[in-house]
Amino acid sequence: MIHGESYKPIIAEAAKMAIGEENIYERVFIFELLKDKNDPNAVAGAAGFSVRQPKFYVFKAKAVLLATGGATLLFRPRSTGEAAGRTWYAIFDTGSGYYMGLKAGAMLTQFEHRFIPFRFKDGYGPVG
Repeated sequence: MIHGESYKPIIAEAAKMAIGEENIYERVFIFELLKDKNDPNAVAGAAGFSVRQPKFYVFKAKAVLLATGGATLLFRPRSTGEAAGRTWYAIFDTGSGYYMGLKAGAMLTQFEHRFIPFRFKDGYGPVG
């Protein structure tokens, strides 16, 4: 049985073997999508920097997949007491992908929904 915490190492190892470890960039904060000079409706790459070393990166790409996550925890949760410290989604989903997509001219549709836990007697949590 593969549990959620095991997925990332398994997928990372498969990616390293498939495309080569020298083609994988980790801990790079992407802050800008770069438009194609020949096609104003296309993204041709991205710019970012290393969060561990003083390095700046510019990536050229035939296709760009923006998968930064949603915008959970942008707002203070309404939970109180014991529930205030619980979270079911990553605290790093700040909505930066929405910003980059909007700035690059993307039509922003099919957003992830902001997580609001249902409350029920003697409990609270993700349901459905």
